[in-house]
Amino acid sequence: MASAPLPLEPSPIRFGTDGWRGILGVDVTLERLLVVAAAAARELERAAPAALTSREVVIGYDRRFLAPELAEAIASAVRGADLEPVLTDSAVPTPACSWAVVERGALGALVITASHNPPEWIGLKIKGHFGGSVEEAFTADVEKRLEAGGITVPIPGDTPRFDGWGGYLAGLRQLVDTGALRRGLEEMGLRVIVDPMHGSAAGGLPALLGGGSGTGEEAADGHGEECIGDECIEEIRSWRDPLFGGHPPEPLAPYLQELIAAVRASGEAGRPAVGIVFDGDGDRIAAIDERGRYCSTQLLMPLLIDHLARARSLPGAVIKTVSGSDLMQLVAEGLGRPVIEKPVGFKYIASEMLAGGVLVGGEESGGVGFGLHLPERDALFAALLVLEALVEGGLPLGERLDRLQADHGGASAYDRLDLRLRDMASRERLERQLAQDPPTSVAGWPVQEVVSTDGVKLRLGPSHWLMLRFSGTEPLLRLYSEAASEERVGQILAWARQFAETA
Repeated sequence: MASAPLPLEPSPIRFGTDGWRGILGVDVTLERLLVVAAAAARELERAAPAALTSREVVIGYDRRFLAPELAEAIASAVRGADLEPVLTDSAVPTPACSWAVVERGALGALVITASHNPPEWIGLKIKGHFGGSVEEAFTADVEKRLEAGGITVPIPGDTPRFDGWGGYLAGLRQLVDTGALRRGLEEMGLRVIVDPMHGSAAGGLPALLGGGSGTGEEAADGHGEECIGDECIEEIRSWRDPLFGGHPPEPLAPYLQELIAAVRASGEAGRPAVGIVFDGDGDRIAAIDERGRYCSTQLLMPLLIDHLARARSLPGAVIKTVSGSDLMQLVAEGLGRPVIEKPVGFKYIASEMLAGGVLVGGEESGGVGFGLHLPERDALFAALLVLEALVEGGLPLGERLDRLQADHGGASAYDRLDLRLRDMASRERLERQLAQDPPTSVAGWPVQEVVSTDGVKLRLGPSHWLMLRFSGTEPLLRLYSEAASEERVGQILAWARQFAETA
């Protein structure tokens, strides 16, 4: 007789780069979530500026399984902390919760979401009174509250609800002339195909550009329909699917084949298109150009830098992470803008934004924030600015990026590989080797510089590098490379894999 599988053990409650996440029913249970929400709410009250007298805590949620019910449940924990919960009336993008905090003058927000993680995950993000993710010191204090074991008794009750979409979309319309943008797209004959990956940003871009019937659940009236929209803009995978089509709702090329096919089909029918994709909670973006090429923020960030600094003449520095493309720096420096390079993680970018003087900040994984907006990743706002840049340049995305690269001599290829090592001992051994005796050559190219801002970055030349970066909690090694061609990137990553597995 086969033995029964051992029960899964929950992981300790620890906050990562943006919130606490884990497997629903194992790591994240209702009992644990209530305790974490109460501790987070009390910390929001303690950390609030003295002049902030509000007792409101905004609660939002994405489209994951049980997310609406869990959002309603944590409202009772907020009431138990003697604070006042207000709940969005539908699933909303996480940036909409940050917007609501600032608009309402609230203490902060608690958002039920696991962002881009697999469907079986759920989690909690905490947003501060300033409209962005709280810093590491804040979450460390939340963890101390949990370790202290204080008891907060949830208080049932009716939670006031508010329109989480309305104020947010109105705010974005103040930042971008969406009517002029739509007319510009029509004059170009450029079609916009949006893929929210079944997530909570569904309906947002069609509503902003005038082509959708609604947002959130309103945009999903025809469950199973292929698209909604009109001649200018349409949306695929807009209905709620807590399984996200069987893939993580992360804007990566392997999960976007339907969008790539739709963009190519539009071009073959004589109507060039651009694909815009959002992750599960609407704070990450990627795009598909008119040729069906996947465009991560490694390409979108240089476009945004050029548009905001040159066309909009907005002030400020550019913030990039160490894994970001050299093209970001080349474009920024070509426009006379200082560039600040930070470790991987949007929290480092957000801290610079809170200090002021930032034009745009972005990370390789899809998060982009803007100095004229919130200190927060906002994929819908980033999408509007990408489209605005295309209209301003009068070219579809692929041609616009080709010209930008040609003008600034940037690389044309980038890729990332996540490699799971045998165990933590293997990881620690490799980490020591990289620190004490880093390679002097990579796939035949000599190493010109070793950068240790975050992990180890081996610079082989201009726009030519390999970066090795370890996960903080598991035997996972992330390999990043940029080079002049896809072939060369492939050679570098293959070398890096072999190096890591034999070290």
